[in-house]
Amino acid sequence: MALLNTARIKRIAGDCEEAKVLRQQAQHMPSRDPFDPNFRRLWYVRYADDWLLGFSGPREEAEAIKGQLNAFLRATLKLTLSEEKTLITHARTASARFLGYKVVTQQADDKQCRAHHRRCINGALGLKIPVEVIRTKCALYMRHGKPTHLAARLHATDYSIVTQYQAEYRGVVQYYLMAFNVHRLWQVHRVMQLSLAQTLANKHRTSVHTIFHKHRATVATPHGPLRVLEVQHKRGEGQTPLIARFGGIALRWHRHGILNDQPKEVYGRRSEVVQRLLAQTCELCGAQEQCAVHHIRRLADLHKPGRKEKPMWIQRMVAYRRKTLVTCRACHEALHRERPGQRHVPT
Repeated sequence: MALLNTARIKRIAGDCEEAKVLRQQAQHMPSRDPFDPNFRRLWYVRYADDWLLGFSGPREEAEAIKGQLNAFLRATLKLTLSEEKTLITHARTASARFLGYKVVTQQADDKQCRAHHRRCINGALGLKIPVEVIRTKCALYMRHGKPTHLAARLHATDYSIVTQYQAEYRGVVQYYLMAFNVHRLWQVHRVMQLSLAQTLANKHRTSVHTIFHKHRATVATPHGPLRVLEVQHKRGEGQTPLIARFGGIALRWHRHGILNDQPKEVYGRRSEVVQRLLAQTCELCGAQEQCAVHHIRRLADLHKPGRKEKPMWIQRMVAYRRKTLVTCRACHEALHRERPGQRHVPT
């Protein structure tokens, strides 16, 4: 605070250069005492069986907390704490791995908040994409260090190929949007885009340049226009074509992830054949016992010429306009023998 007051006095006196130097020196000094012996903080976050503790305090107390957790898990839950995975790292000099992210402590004296004109990220936690993740994702579409085509997808349609590439790319991007270095996924985008172009070029026996010239398009996004690879799948007359695009996702940092703890409930209806089977009632004789479902390939097989009178089971299936019939065991066996019994299958 003394440096800032001195800088203000120098600036009022007209010595702006000296005031600027003093203010820069003040920016490199912490606003609070980072070695306060009475300051303690403990944060806890868990997802399924993965958990992370953030502790502000001496390392000896962190070791004691780890020991208490180990004793609790062993005595209460009958679990063993993995020493290889349970690590204690210094947030300023190292990073912790949690759910595929790197958890680090940010530090930048020259980064200031525009609204309050003060440092805003020093000591704040941040999420980063590990370099190993980017290399692993790129390696799936590379051979000998260069992007290559995927031979397993050459027999699919262009629409299916682009859709599959886009689904894989979108899954990676949307998972790591909370990382402040999400822009590094442009490397994954470039490798996957070249692999997609080479796959389409290999399929149509043409060049990659021709594929880019034919399918390159521009789409509008909330953050501005982006270039994509677009493929259209034409359908019948009067129907709009199906469009598949690769790309079109802005690699911008999402600081606040959206967690929906109460998703919309989906109520599914059982199919008709399941409801009929759960009734456990024979649709021929009405017997209440363990039932099975008799299937035929198509209804047209029931309309064979030459028969004077159709059996009851054929009449029922024709009336239901269904290729299935719920029957008891005796009726089911009689249907396969084509000799319905008198008690079970009325004629």
